[in-house]
Amino acid sequence: MNNGITKILIADDDSMVRTTVGKILEMFGYQVELVSSGKEVMAEVNDSYHVILLDITMPGMDGFETMRQLNRLAFDIPVLFLTGAGSMDTVVKAINLGAYDFLTKPIEDLEIFNAKIKKAIEKRMYVLKERKYKVALEDDIQEKAKQLESQNKLLFTYSNSLENATVQLMASLQNAMEEKDYYTAGHTKRVTEYALMLGMAMGLSESDIVILRRSAQFHDIGKLVIDLSCIQKPGKLTEDEWLLIRKHPTVGANIIQPLGFMSKEQFIIRHHHERVDGKGYPSGLTGDELDELTKIITVVDSFDAMTSRRNYRKNKVMEDAVEELYNCRGTQFDEQTVDIFARTIVDFKPVKNGFSGEPLEKLYEQQNMLK
Repeated sequence: MNNGITKILIADDDSMVRTTVGKILEMFGYQVELVSSGKEVMAEVNDSYHVILLDITMPGMDGFETMRQLNRLAFDIPVLFLTGAGSMDTVVKAINLGAYDFLTKPIEDLEIFNAKIKKAIEKRMYVLKERKYKVALEDDIQEKAKQLESQNKLLFTYSNSLENATVQLMASLQNAMEEKDYYTAGHTKRVTEYALMLGMAMGLSESDIVILRRSAQFHDIGKLVIDLSCIQKPGKLTEDEWLLIRKHPTVGANIIQPLGFMSKEQFIIRHHHERVDGKGYPSGLTGDELDELTKIITVVDSFDAMTSRRNYRKNKVMEDAVEELYNCRGTQFDEQTVDIFARTIVDFKPVKNGFSGEPLEKLYEQQNMLK
């Protein structure tokens, strides 16, 4: 505000009045600008002024019209009307337009005149202070918003890193478990590849592909706490051994439960041995109660189990395993899932270690389907 100088704009078509009022205000230490019409007010006014003294009766643009124009500029400069013996209608009209106060002409009491000017200046200073505070507050809010956004990005990055580290640790444990058994070594990786292959063929979303991948990776993690000797024994399992093995979906879901970011995976892991006819375990859910991802894991897990060697039986070739899936459509497996898998597995070219010649994960990474 011009280094603390208080500026007052006086508009009156009477040169003697505006000169006299101007000299009085200069005597009180104010910087004064004089104009003779409303049009000149609009040409001169800017946000640097503290107070405007405005004559009502001016040719061309009178005081009221000038006040209307000032209101549109929204400078919020207090306006004091200079008036002679004004009527009540004039006072009401001026107040409705937002006039701050009135000064009668001629000015006779300088103390009252100066007191009104000072009060108008205080009003203007309050307006400027409030405006400055709002600007500072907005700047502070924007700065805080930027800081919060930056912190959220860091938290998101940390969360992703923590999730990835957790998944990698669990995958290492899973691999270590499988390496103990020659016949199940590689089972998780094959099931994961089959699941991703089928998920892509069924047009799953990116988020569902991520969930499907994790579910396949950890569908048998419950076996970490089960004595594997019964799995490795030659011959069929006893009833007690089957009861023990059948606990692994529930155990696996309980292992996953503390990981809040894997709630959907927990459901799939718990129910990947259910059947669409309700005769599976552990909960006996039917097809209507099983989601699409669980149905996928059920099919690919069974397919790999049939095509993998076991102590107690010979593995099936792909054609025989697919035929078995077809035979169990509508009872053990979802019909549509089996149909799509059967069509898709034909183009899946296994090699000696049981994986595709062109690893599917490369394809998914190229399509930005995996994190």
